[in-house]
Amino acid sequence: MPFFRALLSGRSTRLAAIIAFAALTLNGCAGLFGGDPLRVNVAGIEPIDSQGLEMRFNVKLRVQNPNESAVTYNGVSLDLELNGKPFASGVTDQSGTVPRFGETVVDVPLTVPAFAAVRQAFAFAGAAQSGQIPYVLRGRLAGGFTGGTRFVDQGTLSLPAPGMALP
Repeated sequence: MPFFRALLSGRSTRLAAIIAFAALTLNGCAGLFGGDPLRVNVAGIEPIDSQGLEMRFNVKLRVQNPNESAVTYNGVSLDLELNGKPFASGVTDQSGTVPRFGETVVDVPLTVPAFAAVRQAFAFAGAAQSGQIPYVLRGRLAGGFTGGTRFVDQGTLSLPAPGMALP
């Protein structure tokens, strides 16, 4: 019994307990305790300066937290698929917190390699009949006790009808 008293009364044990408690509290372990997943949707896309044959876009993600604990992140990664094929990817070291029952907008620059753009141009020509392009956006908010929070947004993009001008 003296061993356990010494162990529990030691500074290192108290420090470890405080750090563990802080990590659980500050990083929003909603997923660890059965909370709802984050809701992530594309809020906007803006072109940014490109290099070489690449195309680059700034994607604004609206991240909603439907849980009682805030979620802290310190980086974001994204992968975008169109028609089931990789199209673009991006990362940012932006950090912040999604408040409990709150939302925030995160900016992530995406890069579209030249060959992916050419491949998708041919796919768009084939999809012109249906006018629908399926997409999957996968990402991760890095950080936290569990290493991060993963999210997926998927749906279809509607192509303008032939002869119809883009806004």
